[in-house]
Amino acid sequence: MTGNASLVNLFDLDRTAMEAFFAELGEKRFRAHQVMKWIYHRHVTDFGQMTDVGKALRARLEERAEIRPPGVLYDKASADGTHKWLLGMDAGNAVETVFIPDRGRGTLCVSSQVGCGLNCQFCSTATQGFNRNLSTAEIIGQVWIAARHLGNRPHIERRLTNVVMMGMGEPLLNFDAVVRAMSLMRDDLGFGLANKRVTLSTSGLVPMIDRLAEESDVALAVSLHAPNDALRTELIPLNRKYPIAELMDACVRYLARKRRGEAVTFEYTLMKGVNDAPEHARELAALMRAFCNKAQYADAAKVNLIPFNPFPGTRFERSDEATVRAFQKILLDAGVLTTVRRTRGDDIDAACGQLKGQVMDRTRRQASFRRQLEKGERPHAA
Repeated sequence: MTGNASLVNLFDLDRTAMEAFFAELGEKRFRAHQVMKWIYHRHVTDFGQMTDVGKALRARLEERAEIRPPGVLYDKASADGTHKWLLGMDAGNAVETVFIPDRGRGTLCVSSQVGCGLNCQFCSTATQGFNRNLSTAEIIGQVWIAARHLGNRPHIERRLTNVVMMGMGEPLLNFDAVVRAMSLMRDDLGFGLANKRVTLSTSGLVPMIDRLAEESDVALAVSLHAPNDALRTELIPLNRKYPIAELMDACVRYLARKRRGEAVTFEYTLMKGVNDAPEHARELAALMRAFCNKAQYADAAKVNLIPFNPFPGTRFERSDEATVRAFQKILLDAGVLTTVRRTRGDDIDAACGQLKGQVMDRTRRQASFRRQLEKGERPHAA
């Protein structure tokens, strides 16, 4: 949804920035708090409806600001209750956001970039290339749209209880916007989610994991998908720059800054004949035990096994159920907390790894992105 470039989109402002904006208008901090409640608690985007805000201030807000969420291009529900939105960010770009209901919880999978430049071999999003980062407004707007849609549902699994930064893109390569958006997710004037109910998933950018530990307090998930460097580099090219040992050390440092008892979730997508053999499971178990020893408590790691979700043109296949359960048993027998993610929403291409969006492939931008990464530079959108 395109807005007026001269207006400040209030979705871009976390509490601190919102208070500063109202201070510039000569207003007290509580005015910022009032407006945030209207936006995030009542889902109101029209200043004229904010009845506890004076008429003069409402008029000034109309002149200086707007409350503009992404545009909903379409939304679709799965037979299992999963819901996917295609959200327009500008004239040529869209991302997908997925709500996954489950027993006792409702999780929203949020995108951080239009496309992705990391080229993970088993991910549908990687096939479209990288276009640009999303703004804070475009990230938190996804949560706002889902929360407005869900409303006050009678069953907890139909309410928004968790947010995972696991949609399109690598969140740590859009660090500032993502951190501001996660702040709004956890703010009582925003969506009021507990820190542990907001999870950031990364492919393993070690320096940015360290920076995240300093600047935010959310749960960490790591896309591991292989128990050794040779296989992980084949699946996730980023591993050439940040191999598994460095990645694990960064995760240990991350936990050291958090409350004892928290864990890092290691995501492991199982692909037939690629990474699902018993020897892979035993190697992964050894890796997890070593990690917990370094973190100095036994439950510092948990493994989430994800059956591969096929997409057109992929060379990978899903491991069968017996292989998945045998893999899990080896890990459990080794004392590694291990769950198997149920495939949800695959009838609407909303399952893990299938988020692609209706955008053009930016081949030249993707090539530039990778060159920056290989040189150790911080990638940016052109």
